Amino acid sequence: QVQLVESGGGLVQPGGSLRLSCAASGTIFSIGPMGWYRRAPGKERELVAVSTSRGSTNYADSVVGRFTISRDNAKNTVYLQMNNLKPEDTAVYYCNAVLWYSDYIGPFDYWGQGTQVTVSS
Repeated sequence: QVQLVESGGGLVQPGGSLRLSCAASGTIFSIGPMGWYRRAPGKERELVAVSTSRGSTNYADSVVGRFTISRDNAKNTVYLQMNNLKPEDTAVYYCNAVLWYSDYIGPFDYWGQGTQVTVSS
């Protein structure tokens, strides 16, 4: 069994910061890309940021310069540092990871349960 457990969401004022964490646990041989997605009310889920296992990153245009994704491969954990938050960043944020159970079993796509981020004064 594999689980992705997220933490760090909450309520913050505009201009504030939050740091999300997502830890993968269970039978894991290796992890490929890990990333963060979000779904705002009434909108489609969108990619926020993604990091490959070698540390290459990609961001949505709307968060460039404000959000930073990082990962600790030894801990199977990915982080999202969110600065200068805006009301339009309000959404449920989901962690995603592509995993292998062994050298030849995979890849499998896993999702966290989601964590609410609300930016409001």
